[in-house]
Amino acid sequence: MDKVKVESFSLDHTKVDAPYVRKAGKITTPQGDIIQKYDLRFVQPNQGVIPTGALHTLEHLLATYIRDEMDYIVDISPMGCRTGFYLIRIGELEIEQVEEVLILVLEKILKAEIEDIPATTVIECGNYRDHSLFGAQEYAKTVLKKFTQ
Repeated sequence: MDKVKVESFSLDHTKVDAPYVRKAGKITTPQGDIIQKYDLRFVQPNQGVIPTGALHTLEHLLATYIRDEMDYIVDISPMGCRTGFYLIRIGELEIEQVEEVLILVLEKILKAEIEDIPATTVIECGNYRDHSLFGAQEYAKTVLKKFTQ
């Protein structure tokens, strides 16, 4: 059996400069559809992590707001290392297009109120108590500053 190569394990994490957006993988289905994975890196690897409450709130807000701005989203999920998110989308976009949407979404996050965070009840969320809008907004500010310089 051939070993499967995990793209993120091949990335030299010492050579990246977060925050950034990069294409992290592409699959073409047997029907010819493209499924593109993007690395939305918020924090410099091995130098910082997003605390779980902030990461969790960012996940909920990104999941909603990115879908408001972009079609064909399969998923947006936090990285296990807590330095960013993977965005998986049907169809390929240029990095600049994804960055533009991310900037819009981060600006919406800065304006969000506690009641704007979707799916924060015991019924809708598996860890509904672990959220931090303040933390999510602080990380949104940091990423926005880099993208809008």
